[in-house]
Amino acid sequence: MLRFFRNLLLLGLLLYGTLYLLNARYGTDVVHPLAAYIMGYFALLTAIIYWVTARMVKASPDNFMAAYFGSMVLRMLLSMGIVLVYLYKGGAHEGMGTYTFLGAFFIGYFLFTGFEVWSVLTNLRPFSKPGESSL
Repeated sequence: MLRFFRNLLLLGLLLYGTLYLLNARYGTDVVHPLAAYIMGYFALLTAIIYWVTARMVKASPDNFMAAYFGSMVLRMLLSMGIVLVYLYKGGAHEGMGTYTFLGAFFIGYFLFTGFEVWSVLTNLRPFSKPGESSL
């Protein structure tokens, strides 16, 4: 679990560094002012979901699929809720700011989801022990 949090921290630092450089070079034309908060949201959400999934798998390795897919559904619903709140609160009236928000949001969603999928499949699968067949 410690390796996961170290890798998550490295991913977060890499993304924040990229955001900083893009913002310094292009400004708000490319980077939405809320992009750093979006990345922080996804980092926190990824950490919480991974922790919950790990606890559920440790409690019952047979429930790996339910824990994993449940966490994916939870991530998707929470993310859809954030986008809907942003649009409902007037984000759709910002013009091009809406597109930069949605771009930053979905780039963060896919990067952190991909990271979580990779981490879960390499660290938490109950059938990934050496010498065992998954058939």
